[in-house]
Amino acid sequence: MTTNFIYLHGFASSPSSAKAQYLRDRFTTLNLSLNIPDLNQGDFSHLTISRQLQQVTAQFPPKSQSVTLLGSSLGGLTAALLAEQNFQVEKLVLLAPAFQFLAHWLPKLGDAELQRWKTEKYLPIYHYGEGQKLPLNYNFIVDAAQHQDQALQRQIPTLIFHGISDEVIPIQASRDFAAIRPWVKLMELDSDHALSNVMPQIWQEIQTFL
Repeated sequence: MTTNFIYLHGFASSPSSAKAQYLRDRFTTLNLSLNIPDLNQGDFSHLTISRQLQQVTAQFPPKSQSVTLLGSSLGGLTAALLAEQNFQVEKLVLLAPAFQFLAHWLPKLGDAELQRWKTEKYLPIYHYGEGQKLPLNYNFIVDAAQHQDQALQRQIPTLIFHGISDEVIPIQASRDFAAIRPWVKLMELDSDHALSNVMPQIWQEIQTFL
């Protein structure tokens, strides 16, 4: 069976991110194609997890072909959500997945900022792919609350990489996820959220896993 590889970039990132390009280059050395959709869709302001799920599902190959999803941060959470719903997905590789996303992100915003966002409908968010702040609609939060990782129970081979010094999504989120799912392998790395210093090690592990 033909396997298709799809990489989902993180929140406020893009297909040109360092991790995305590194992995695409590595897949190329094995004569494999890594599809990296632009989850911004030219409209970051109206991004939602639901929109990401619909976009990626629409790019799935025919039912006769399998899919391996790779995802970073919010893209990792999206990949896990897709795998729960789509039996074409046979393996998952998650890099610092944004499990317990709102529980970690909202306290950093603070109650006052969150209320202002709800009232004004848009909040400026720094977009790393664009190199500038872009307005994000409050519906992003409303939608994200509907997509909780606690309910994910499909027993699919899953490899997670997470830095022990992750300043965005604490490693405990991945520890909690893996602890009650024996089909998940968690690799704890001496790194932060970017994982930039351990990408060669990650690539070696990905090759073995796949």
